[in-house]
Amino acid sequence: MKKLVLVGYGGMGTRHLGRLKNVKEIEVAGVYDIDPEKLAAAHQDGYQTYSNYQAVLDDQEVEIVLVATPNDSHKELSIKAMTAGKHVICEKPVTTSTKDFKDILEVAAKTKRCFMVDQNRRWDENFQMIKKLYDTNALGRVYDIENRVQGSRGIPQDWRQNIEQGGGMVYDWCVHLLDRILVLKAGHRVTSLYADLSGALGHQVDDGFRVILRFDDEMRVLLEVQTRNFIKLPEWYMSGATGTAEIEDFELHGEYVTLEGELTKEAIPVEAGAGFTKTMAPRTDGSVKHHPLPQVQTDVCDFYRNFVAWIDGKEEPIVKNDEVMRTMYLIEKIFESARKNEVIKFNI
Repeated sequence: MKKLVLVGYGGMGTRHLGRLKNVKEIEVAGVYDIDPEKLAAAHQDGYQTYSNYQAVLDDQEVEIVLVATPNDSHKELSIKAMTAGKHVICEKPVTTSTKDFKDILEVAAKTKRCFMVDQNRRWDENFQMIKKLYDTNALGRVYDIENRVQGSRGIPQDWRQNIEQGGGMVYDWCVHLLDRILVLKAGHRVTSLYADLSGALGHQVDDGFRVILRFDDEMRVLLEVQTRNFIKLPEWYMSGATGTAEIEDFELHGEYVTLEGELTKEAIPVEAGAGFTKTMAPRTDGSVKHHPLPQVQTDVCDFYRNFVAWIDGKEEPIVKNDEVMRTMYLIEKIFESARKNEVIKFNI
């Protein structure tokens, strides 16, 4: 059993502690936070607390440090931990630049410590359902995927509104959406990207974004996050040559529909507004079939179990650092595209 200290007793930090109760391979040895009030709250919740970060680093029984602090502090905390001989789990985004991430990886290699980024939304059930449909070719050749996350509460009133701390929705959410699409499209390369960032709420940082990716197999992917939408669009929408899948929300409402007959079978025109159409006429001839979403089993605690197995040399890391680097490179290109208002072409 490995002893772990959580650094950062905030929303994500406490969520980690809740999950770690189900991971027998890890024992939570304590908590550290720079905020005295949060440190007092951790103590009141029954956790051993450390008065300063150096005390964490000096504790020889601690093998893992879990960094769950604002984005701008990840690099320094992680490097100090690995230099002190600790393995590190780090919240996403790992840093706000590929250069800073390279610096972290250089220290990881030098100290021979394991460093892994918590890309927890790979374990979202709706993503795993989409992945299963894609991997099993249930919709035929997929040519279009849309993934949206939308809310109406704006940006949380904390460090996420501060540009110097790595706030904004690109760092908060796009890092997840990109990571999942790259996992889905493993083996394929991104050939172009266009991004449009929203600043409608008047913050220093983006309050939403739309990103369009093109892959080397001509697939188009739209990633979108908005924080001021009172009516939401489906979270996932995937179109293939012989089917379409829709997942409305995190609660997994949705279905997928497949073609059972001819795609271009002649249709009877229908009235549509002030005109009529055959192209958009509904299918009423039994040429499509409706299916429930596929069943999947996910357990985000497998992330922590894998980290321990990686430390012990029993497994390869489930979240690889070259995957994270690719995501961070694309995030830099998102900001470049938005700044220049142009499509960025490359082959990564």
